[in-house]
This record gives sequence, C-alpha cells and structure tokens, in this order.
Amino acid sequence: MSKENTSQITQKQDLVVTRIIDAPVDRVWKAWTNPEQIKRWWGPKDYTSPSARIDLREGGNYLFSMRAPKEQGGNDQYSGGVYSKILPMKLLEFTMSLRDKDGHKVDPSEVGMPADFPKEIRQSVVFKKTKCNMTELTVTQHDWTVGQMFVYSIAGWHQSIDKLAESLASKVPQ
Repeated sequence: MSKENTSQITQKQDLVVTRIIDAPVDRVWKAWTNPEQIKRWWGPKDYTSPSARIDLREGGNYLFSMRAPKEQGGNDQYSGGVYSKILPMKLLEFTMSLRDKDGHKVDPSEVGMPADFPKEIRQSVVFKKTKCNMTELTVTQHDWTVGQMFVYSIAGWHQSIDKLAESLASKVPQ
C-alpha cells in the first residue's frame, strides 16, 4: 500500500451539518430532548424510531432505536451514549455508539459495519436563535475516519434533519 493510501485511511475529519430550522430554539431544543419528539424524526429517510429514552442531565444516558424499512430487512438498531455537557437551549454534548436494546455498547464490526465505523464518537449540537426567531442548528460529530461510513453518515444526518424540520412544521401538538 502506498504512503498516500495509508494516510488517507487514518485521516480524521469532523462531520458538521448546519441548517436553519423554521422554529424557535425552545421547540428545536425540545425536539432533541423529549423522547416522544425524538421518535418523530430520528434516523434517515424511510427509517422510523420506535423507542427513545433520555436521562437529560450531565452524566445521564440516552438510548434511541432506529428501524430499517422492510425492504432493507426491518431490523432495529440502537445508538446511545452519555451526556457530558448540557446548556439548556444552547448546547448538547454527548458520546454516541452502537448499542443493544438494553443500552450496552456493541462493537460495530460484530454487527457487520466496516472498519471505518467508529466505536464511539463525540458529538455536539448547537442551537442558535436567528433574527427571524428561527434556529440555526449545528450538529458536529468529531474525529471521523474519512471513508465510506463518513459519507453515509453525512447523508443520514441531512435526511434526519429534514425529518426534524418537517416534524416541527407539522400541526402535531408539540
């Protein structure tokens, strides 16, 4: 393997997605911190989220499920982690990793993920009020290995945030 190929394998990059959401910060915050609202949007297009548990405090855990569409097997996948910093209406910092239904960490390779899928990732979500009482939302996942899963994760986050924005625009009671 050439030196160029080796350096590309180990290259790290933050995944950053910034969007303007047509909803005030308090509603976007609630969409990220209320389990019933998480279930409305968590996961990429065509995925559902049958369950979500949140212990919203520094040191508290969360566990979200994501169900694949039937044509992709319909399997449930879980992600979870620990909140490390919470500044209400401004910032969430937490870890994220694959989990089993009981919240125990799962090694990505044991469930068929490629080698570039991280075992655990640090994540932050920043909520910023805009002039028009909308929310600038910035989701950052730190230190991804650049590769196929990095690209899939970017696409998945864009689709999830589309669903988030759609859920906040709907007439369903918040």
